[in-house]
Order: sequence, then C-alpha cells, then structure tokens
Amino acid sequence: MSTFNVELKRVVDDSYEIEIGFGLQEKLLTDIQNGLVGNITKFAVITDSIVKDLYTENILNMLKNAGYQADMFVFEAGETSKTRATKEYIEDSMLEKGYRRDCCIIAVGGGVVTDLAGFVAGTYGRGVPFINYATTLLAAADASVGGKTAVDTPLATNLIGLFNQPEKVYIDIAAWKTLPERQVYSGLAETIKHACIASEELFDYLDAHIDEILGIDKNACEYIANENCRIKYEVVMKDERESGLREILNLGHTAGRAIETVSGYRLLHGEAVSIGLVAEVKLAYKLGYVTAAQRDKVIELLKKACLPVEIPDYIDREALVKKLYTDKKVRNGQLRFVIQKGIGDVVEFENGVFAVKIDEDTAREIIMDM
Repeated sequence: MSTFNVELKRVVDDSYEIEIGFGLQEKLLTDIQNGLVGNITKFAVITDSIVKDLYTENILNMLKNAGYQADMFVFEAGETSKTRATKEYIEDSMLEKGYRRDCCIIAVGGGVVTDLAGFVAGTYGRGVPFINYATTLLAAADASVGGKTAVDTPLATNLIGLFNQPEKVYIDIAAWKTLPERQVYSGLAETIKHACIASEELFDYLDAHIDEILGIDKNACEYIANENCRIKYEVVMKDERESGLREILNLGHTAGRAIETVSGYRLLHGEAVSIGLVAEVKLAYKLGYVTAAQRDKVIELLKKACLPVEIPDYIDREALVKKLYTDKKVRNGQLRFVIQKGIGDVVEFENGVFAVKIDEDTAREIIMDM
C-alpha cells in the first residue's frame, strides 16, 4: 500500500473593477481592445428577450464592426428562465456555433442574465472568462459584487451554482431609464436591505431622496450605486465563500425567496425581498433587537419605494412555511435567520455567526400575522 501526495497550492487574484456611469457600451469595447480579456477575439453575448433589442444588439454590432467574432444567445426574460434547461440550451447553442475555451462570455441584462451567464462561464470548457454589463437597478445592487452564480430548481432557488468572479462589471445607469416602474421599485429592495444591514446614513438618504431615485436622477442614482457596491464589497472581501459574515446579505431573503417561489414568480425578486424584510424586521422586534419605531421606519421606507409589505392573499401560508426549509442557511433541518439590529447593523450571535435558529412556530406566527 502506498500514498502519493498531490500538492496543488495556488494563489489566485480574483480582483476586478466595477465601472459606474451612463452609456458604457463604447467603454466596454475600448476596454476589450485594450486587453481586458487578453487576446480573445470570440465573444458569446448572453442576454434576455427584453434587453436584446434595447442594448444587446448595439453591443453585438460594435464588437463585429471592430473585427471580433460575436454571436448573441437569447433566452426568455424572467426568473422562470433561470434553470438548468436554459443553461443547457445556451451551452449547446454555443457549441453549435463553434465556441470553445478560447472565448469570453459577455452578460448583458439584469440579475437573472448575470447569474445564468456567470454559471455558464464557470463550467463551459471548464471555465472561460466573462464580463457583466448590468442594465437594472437590482443587478447593480445585488449581482454586481460577489461572484455568486446559480440557477433555480422547482424545489429551491440558487442552490445549484458556483462562485465565479467576472473580469469586469459595468453598471450602466442610463439603462435604468428604460426599465418599467415596477422594475425600478423592485431594484430598490436590495438597496434598502444594504442600508438596513450596514448604513443608517444610506437609509436616511433613501428616505430623504426616494423621489429623485425613482425619477432616475443622475446624482442620486450614482450615489446609491456606489453605496451598494461599497457595502457589498466590504462584506464579500471578508467572506467570499459565505462561511459566516456574508450571510448578512441574506437579510429578508429567507422569507423573501420562499415567497417568490410560492408565488409562482408572480412577484418580482425585489418585491418578494421587500415582504421578507418586513417579516424579518418584525422578527427582530419580537426578539428585542429593533424598537417599534425602527420597525415602522423600515416598513414605511419600503412603502415609499412603492414596494409590497404584506403577503398576497393568493399565497398559501402553510406552503410558505414549508418552503422556508429550502433556504441555504438551514442547518440540520433547522431554520436560521439573519436578524437586523437597529438600522444599519445586524446581530452577531457569537464570533463569526450571524444567523440564529428560529423554531417553526415562531416563523409561522410572523407569517400568519402578515
């Protein structure tokens, strides 16, 4: 009997730049021409059926006119397309077009597009580089930092995926002007979440400037885009692989993701997260970590942002309680929640532990009260 030791130590630099601005298509092309992804000349541009005509066609034509090989791969817009079947369809389509390991993926769209395209990039040819061109407020807040990529399944959301960092992220605020109002409102939920977990100053700014943000005011939108990136970066930098601190980014998501799924995706992601934030701030109040005034302040800001704060009547409450158990924070069959502490902080229950076990009866009581 013998043992052979395979030593594979490596140091990886996954640093990347996030560029925030207005109309960044030409900057994207210039960066590629200046070596952003080395000598790669083949680009698979992944997008959805809505963003295709608004932005992606222009980016595709710019690449082709500059002498690059580029093809567009389109799937139906919406969370229901974030599946293994869609991933397989894109991969097969890329293979048919002759794409191999010498290509780069460019994701143009919101969080569904960047999640799916990043997952494809992580497994295609055992890994190819990718670039995110984020066109929604939700993607700017949620998908631009962190490298979490995934697909949903009928049983749970985001549990099939990997950590995969892009070469660069572009946040094009000009694209927010093309969003339906409901999508703008939805995008604000993740920004409010960031304020609740890490910045009372951002919370107060949102409260004072919500009308300018909803009107896509340049200064207000640049400010919240930068704050979203700063807050998420400071968390991800300390815990890239979600071993502890990064769980705080799931505030509102334990209930929110369950609500989103049980609604059959009639609710947008941000709308479901908004309801989840209400459930979890009520839980924080019940546990004594926020005051009644702080609880009400969070709920009022969500209302100001035109977000829902109650569970719709068409959602089966008991089915929702059961769906909570598909959350990735569940350990040994027990529900765990991140708990808000005042406004701008979360509870650290012990060193490096930011989620606490909550019994099903307590979770049910909160849900039934909404």
